Amino acid sequence: MDPVALRRMAIAAAAFGCAAIVAGPALTEERLTGFNADIRESSVSGISSGAFMAVQFATAWSSVIKGVGVVAGGPYWCAKADADDFLNGYMLPIMNATGPCMSGPPPELGSSFAKADAKAASGDIDPLQFVSRQKVYLFHGYNDAVVAKSVTDAAADFYRHYLGEPNRGNLFYQTTIGAGHSLVIAQEPHKPGLNECAANAVPYIDQCGYDQAGIILQHIYGALNAPNRGPLTGALWQFDQAVYTKPRHPGLLSLGNTGYVFVPKECEDGAACRVHIALHGCKQDSGSIGRRFVDDTGYNAWADTNHLIVLYPQTESSSFAPFNPQACWDWWSYVNHEDSYVTKSGPQIKAIKAMLDALTARATPAAAPAPAPAVAPASLKVIDTSDSSVDLAWSPQAGMTAYRISRAAADGQFVVVAEVAGPSFGDSNLKPASAYRWRISAIVNGVEGPASEEVAATTRAVPAPCAHPGSCPIVK
Repeated sequence: MDPVALRRMAIAAAAFGCAAIVAGPALTEERLTGFNADIRESSVSGISSGAFMAVQFATAWSSVIKGVGVVAGGPYWCAKADADDFLNGYMLPIMNATGPCMSGPPPELGSSFAKADAKAASGDIDPLQFVSRQKVYLFHGYNDAVVAKSVTDAAADFYRHYLGEPNRGNLFYQTTIGAGHSLVIAQEPHKPGLNECAANAVPYIDQCGYDQAGIILQHIYGALNAPNRGPLTGALWQFDQAVYTKPRHPGLLSLGNTGYVFVPKECEDGAACRVHIALHGCKQDSGSIGRRFVDDTGYNAWADTNHLIVLYPQTESSSFAPFNPQACWDWWSYVNHEDSYVTKSGPQIKAIKAMLDALTARATPAAAPAPAPAVAPASLKVIDTSDSSVDLAWSPQAGMTAYRISRAAADGQFVVVAEVAGPSFGDSNLKPASAYRWRISAIVNGVEGPASEEVAATTRAVPAPCAHPGSCPIVK
C-alpha cells in the first residue's frame, strides 16, 4: 500500500523482465464443501486492491453477483493494462496503478466504459444490463492518505453510468467518516492490534464506531438480523486454494496456498444460504497479518445470524514473477500482462469463481412464491447517513414486483421519490444536516399495498476541508 515503494520496485522488475473450527487455528481441508446456496444471491466486497478486484469480479460476473461493496477503490479498468503495454515495457499499467489510480485524478472514464462495453460485446464479461440491477456501496474515508477521493468518485460515476436514473437508488456512497485507508469496524472496546480511526497503516482495519461489514451486507440484502456479538455458532474452514487454480500452482497467480470460509451452522445443516466474498487489501493477506482480516472485520458476526457464508480468498506476496511484493490483488495485470485480468478468464477471477462454484454446488431450486396481496414492508430502518444521502433497508418480501419509496421533510408531506426492485435504497441529493422521514410500500403486479411505519434520520454535516488526510479532525 506504499505506492512510491511499489512503483520503484515495479520499475526495477520491468527492466529485467475440512476441518471445522469455532476459534483457534484452522485445520486444512482440501476442497470446499458445497452448500444449499443460490449462486445468483452471491455478493462481493473489498478494500483497496480488493475493492478494485471486487469491481472487476462483480462486473465480469454481474449475472450472479447481486451486490458489491467498494472501500477505497476505483473504477473498472483503471490501470488500463493491455497486451501492447507489456510489449512496450509494461510501464503504463504500473504507473497508472500507483499514480493516478491512487493519488488521482484517475484516467478519464470514457476508456473504462469503452473497455466494459467491448468486453461485454465479445462475451468476455456478462451483459452490462446485469450491472444495472446490482446494489452498490462505496466508501472513502476523509483521512485516507493512500487512495484519493477522486478515484472512488470515479468508481461511483462508473456505476451511475450503468445503473442509470431508474436505478440510482441502488447506489450509496459514504464520504463523511474520518477513517484512514482501511476497512472500518465498530469495535467496542477498542481491540489491541487494530488501528485508531484516522490511521493509514497495517493492518488497515480502523476502529471508528462504524460497522462497515453490516452496512455493506444490508445494503445488498436488506434488513438483517442483529449480528452475533458473542461466541459464534458457525465454523471457520481452511481450504487448499491449489484445487481452484489448477493446472497452475497458486503462487504463479500470486495466490496463497490457503483460503478461508466461514459457514453458519444452519448452512452446514442444509438451510438455504447465500455467499459473500470478502477481499482483503494489499498487506492484509494471512501471510502479512495472520487471520485479522478474517476474524476482526465483522463479516462473520453478521453471517452467523443471517445464513451467510463468507469466502476469504487469499493472495501472497512475490518479489519475482509475478511481481507483487505487497500481496495485492491483480488489478493492473501483473499475472499475465493482458487485458483478460478484468474478464471471466482473468487468472485470479477464474480462481475466485471456481471457489464460488464449489460453495454453491448443492443449491436446491426454491419454489416460486404463491401470488399474494402486498403487505406493509417490515423492519424499515436507516442503516447509514452521509452529508447528502441516507441508506434505507427493510425485510424483503417474496413475490414483490417493486417497492415504492416516499420521503418527507421533517414536518412536510410525503412525496414518492423512487421505485426499487430490492430491499434497500440510497436516497441521494439531500441537504446536509437536515431531517427527513421515509416510508415504503410494496407493489405486486401494479397494485400498491399499505405503507410501512415511518423512519426518520438527519443527514450529517459536510466534513470540514482538510489538506492533509491522516490528520483531519474526526467529527462524530
